[in-house]
Formats: sequence, structure tokens, C-alpha cells
Amino acid sequence: MNDKRILSRAELVRLRRQQEHSKQLQRASKTTARHVVVTRARKDITKPVRQPARKNARRFQIALPHLTRAEMSFRLPRLRLGWRLLSFVLVVIFGSALYFAFNLPELRVTEAQVTGSRFVTPAEINAALDVSGQPVFLLIPSDLETRLRLNYPELVAVHVTVSLPNLLSVSVTERQPLIRWEQGGGYTWISEDGIAFRPRGELAGLIPVVALSAPPVEGGAGDPLSPAPFISAEMVQALKGLVAHVPPGVPILYEQGVGFGWNDPRGWRVHFGTKAGDVELKIRVYEALVASLAQKGIRPVMINVMYPSAPYYRLNE
Repeated sequence: MNDKRILSRAELVRLRRQQEHSKQLQRASKTTARHVVVTRARKDITKPVRQPARKNARRFQIALPHLTRAEMSFRLPRLRLGWRLLSFVLVVIFGSALYFAFNLPELRVTEAQVTGSRFVTPAEINAALDVSGQPVFLLIPSDLETRLRLNYPELVAVHVTVSLPNLLSVSVTERQPLIRWEQGGGYTWISEDGIAFRPRGELAGLIPVVALSAPPVEGGAGDPLSPAPFISAEMVQALKGLVAHVPPGVPILYEQGVGFGWNDPRGWRVHFGTKAGDVELKIRVYEALVASLAQKGIRPVMINVMYPSAPYYRLNE
């Protein structure tokens, strides 16, 4: 009896399929192995692997004695400040600067250094400024100049400069008194431009005027910081022309309506008006009229030469 079993047709087909599947697996494994070897070789030759650069580190080479090359090479981290930290630092810096600026005594003004003053004392100027103890950087020169001009009409010009750490300099130009105007029991000084200001005692060489009535009100000055003139510029020029002809020791009189004149020591009063352009002509007419009256033996009590073309005199009634 034969020990080999005869396989059926179905079993033969199954066995053949298993053999073909085994062959396909063997071919696939060989193909995969060849592909991996070739790809790895190309990668190693044509595209070398590069290590990614480290962004947050810098490399420094420092030569130090008795150190190896490996010991000399080290890395320092790069510091990166955020905007919040930077803002905090700026706030601290500016806050400290403001604190010291407002509190350091070295930045506070003690008193102004005054130059150019003759009549207004530095103490008076510092009292009007009132800046002692204030931070120098808060002072505005134009405001200080205006304050001084308004407080002291005798100042025709003021220049203020401010400089660190605490220097305040004031340079002034004063009006020079020309006339001593006495009226109503008091007196004032008047400058060349007709502006009156507070007198500083008695000063020799001024033109003495005794006013029997107040002068007419003048218009405002061109400078808004200057007060209105007390008398007109023409009246000032008239006084300058008359003063050379006044008898020694005799004050010039002013009376509204008849202007300037004086009490002549020979016993009469003379009036010249307030016009400045014809003062010399009036003086000649006056002297000629006095001489004529003296020849006639006439002793007047008043002579008026306001209008030199029509002078007249008055006798004692």
C-alpha cells in the first residue's frame, strides 16, 4: 500500500499560492535592503548633516596664559531686556532726576545779581522779584522783566538771564532824573521823557519847578510797560531852555494857562508859556520890555510873553 497521499486539486492550488507568496516576500525584502543602502550612501556624500545654530549664545576666543584651547573657548549668554524692564528703568531715572531737581539746594536761587542800578537798590529788586528759594529752571526771564518794569517806572530797560546751577542775573537801565517837580506839599523826579518816578532823596543839579496847579494829563507812552508821561516832552524842552535864564536861587513856577515863569527879584512875575521852539525869542522880548519899562519908570506886577509877538504887562491896582 502506498504511504504517500494523493493531494487533491484544491490542495495543489493552495500550495502553489503559498510558494509564490513566499517568493514575493523574499524579493520585496531584497529590494528594500538595496534602497536603504543606496539612500544612506547618497545622504552621507551629497547632503552632509548640519547642526542647528544656537541663537542665544555667542562664542568668544580669549587668550589666557597657561590655558588650553578648549579651556579658552567659552560661551556667554546674550542678554535680552524686555520693554517692561526698560520702561521701569526709564521711570526710575526720570523720577530720580525730578526729585533731585526740585529738592537740591544747589539748584535753588538765593538772590539775583544786580548790575547797572544807581537809585533802585539790589534789595528792592530782589524784593520785587521774590524768587528766593525757587528752582532756577522754573524761572521765566520775560516774566521777571515785566514784573520789575511794572514795579519800578524809573527802570527804562531790564534784562534777566538764568543759568545753571542757580544763577539769576539782572541788568537794569534807569531813567535819569532831570527835573525836581514840587506840587501839593510833595515832590517827584521827572526824566527826559517826561515820566515821573519816586525820588531818592535830594539830588543836586536838577531843574527846580514849583507847580501851583497840576499839569494837563498826557497820553499813554509807546512802551506798554512804561507809565504815561507826567508832563509832555515839549514842556521838558521848554524847561531846559529857560533854566539858563532863571535868576540864581529862584525856582521856576508852573501854572496852568500861563505855563512856566518865575518871580523876578525886581518885583514882578513873568510868564513864558510851555512852548519850546521860541524860548530864546521870548527871552529877548522880555529883556527888551523890561528895559523899556525901566526907562519909563513903570514898575509892573506881571509880564506875559507867552506870545512874543504880543507881550503885555500888568500894573498894581
